[in-house]
Amino acid sequence: MSVEKYVVDGKVAVLVSGGFGAGWSTWNNDEGLLFDKEVVEILLNEALSEEEQQYKIYSLCEVKYPDAYLGGVTGLGVKWVSEGTRFVIKEYDGSESLECLESMNFHVA
Repeated sequence: MSVEKYVVDGKVAVLVSGGFGAGWSTWNNDEGLLFDKEVVEILLNEALSEEEQQYKIYSLCEVKYPDAYLGGVTGLGVKWVSEGTRFVIKEYDGSESLECLESMNFHVA
């Protein structure tokens, strides 16, 4: 299944939960939660309060991703990554961070 991504000027919106307690995409196996265009649009809507955003995201995702764990909605935000960039989402105690592979220091044995 193809995931519709939110793209602006060659940058892709990636959903990352910086709050502690639960991850967003790292606690689920559905790539849609990493890029969901509708969730991004809710988060970018500055007319909505944080509580309104969370309510709309819960309501949307309960239908689109009925088996997903949605605890990571707290602290959920948008990170912008250039199209075609390889990246990983790391998680520690529920707090996620995005790291581009080209910025990682690898060692070779």
